[in-house]
Amino acid sequence: MLTKQKVFTTIALIFGILLLINIVADRFFVRLDFTEGHQYTLSKATDDILKSLDAPVTVTAYFSENLPPDVAQVKNDFKDMLIEYSNESDGKVVYDFINPNKDQAAEMKAQQAGIQPVMINVRERDQMKQQRAYLGAVLEYRGRTERIPLIQPGSAMEYALSSTIKKLSLKNKTKIAFLQGNGEPSLPELQQLNEQLSILYDVNTVQLTDTTTIPADYKTLVIVSPQDTIAPDLLKQLDDFLSRGGRILVALDRVKGNLQNATGSSLNIGLSDWLKNKGVDVEDGFVIDANCGSVMVRQQQGMFVMNTPVRFPYLPMITKFADHPITKGIVQVLMPFVSPIKYTSKDSLLHFVTLASTSDKAGIQRPPVYFEVTKQWTKNDFPVSSLSVAVAVDGKIENGIYSKMVVFGNGDFATNGSGQNAQRLEPDNVNLMANAIDWLSDDTGLISLRTKGINSRPIKANIEESTKVLVKYLNFLLPILLIIAYGIFRYQRRRRLKNKWMNEIYG
Repeated sequence: MLTKQKVFTTIALIFGILLLINIVADRFFVRLDFTEGHQYTLSKATDDILKSLDAPVTVTAYFSENLPPDVAQVKNDFKDMLIEYSNESDGKVVYDFINPNKDQAAEMKAQQAGIQPVMINVRERDQMKQQRAYLGAVLEYRGRTERIPLIQPGSAMEYALSSTIKKLSLKNKTKIAFLQGNGEPSLPELQQLNEQLSILYDVNTVQLTDTTTIPADYKTLVIVSPQDTIAPDLLKQLDDFLSRGGRILVALDRVKGNLQNATGSSLNIGLSDWLKNKGVDVEDGFVIDANCGSVMVRQQQGMFVMNTPVRFPYLPMITKFADHPITKGIVQVLMPFVSPIKYTSKDSLLHFVTLASTSDKAGIQRPPVYFEVTKQWTKNDFPVSSLSVAVAVDGKIENGIYSKMVVFGNGDFATNGSGQNAQRLEPDNVNLMANAIDWLSDDTGLISLRTKGINSRPIKANIEESTKVLVKYLNFLLPILLIIAYGIFRYQRRRRLKNKWMNEIYG
């Protein structure tokens, strides 16, 4: 029999247990992360960065309110990430959210901090209209300030936060240099790549001459698309750099394609022979791939002349990547006029990895080549499978000193160009080369975060409309139908049990 004392004792015990659970939860925070790629689980690289902080980091997040659900989710994801940072840093990461759209003063404060609005489409009463939205943050550490001007849906939030915190807390950035003076693209022509690298590195250029050498304080030398012959004396400086433990990235144009006159030719500047001596043979040939990009062709259709996209196998779309830090998270990269790469070294002390390769339907064409843009390609044109187009080598490459190298069979894939020829590259094109430079230059592990984003799974555009409608209504109705079915099953079960009990004869 329940008495008042028992009731009060039970209630007191329940409150005591709840209080104890709250105290324990406050001291030992645990959250299970079932997302793909563990999007909300901080990496060891981030953990190391946060542990190295000797002062608070203040994050002021400027996010607009009343945004469409897919955009508003960015704020929730960013806030969840900041909670993890705060817990992992023992409260050294402090954050605040401000709505710049609430009044003119708040909007002025956001713009003065370097956060500019973006225009997004909003549906209201079956009409589309544009709305100014703020989706950025400002980080402050020991009087120094950096900003993340735009946090996009699906972006690598952890990389943005961790790299910015590291940039604020770094006393000396690692130095890397891009080789110049042999027809290579300038840093402005590598705009997207330079912007990414400048966050963590002191990016410079170096020009090799008979009287200069690569400075000893440079960690990595980057060689992208040289067009002029490099003298043997200058190649000797590359050997000296490797023998000091320096790292080298080579993105070599072994062949050149010219769409203006539809021809392809060889390009030998001496660097391919130097690489061959290291066991990496960038072949004199054009890779062709059935999985490829397109070129625009002017075609006459009746009275009109129209630009029509035509698939062009000399523009391979690379989608096969190794399980390696450089390629983790990379989905596809367009590599125009790329050459195949072979590994020829028999040195067992060197570790060789094929980073990227073609599809199972590929081939090689030796220059000189005439491009037949409207050619009807058949499966017989692609007799080769999985040609290597990017490799990584590490080990005692020169004079018994440990070093690393990354070699690409093309350099144009990460080049924006200049003037009217400048183009905006797909993120993976830039990320692949930036990751390679990270692997060569940075030992903190941030490389793994650049492509760690929040993945969405929209219904594919090429699915038939009827299938889309079916999936849409299944998502909406199936949970309801399952609940109704469970209710009917439970009702029938209880009814059978009730009838059974009523029909039982008690002795």
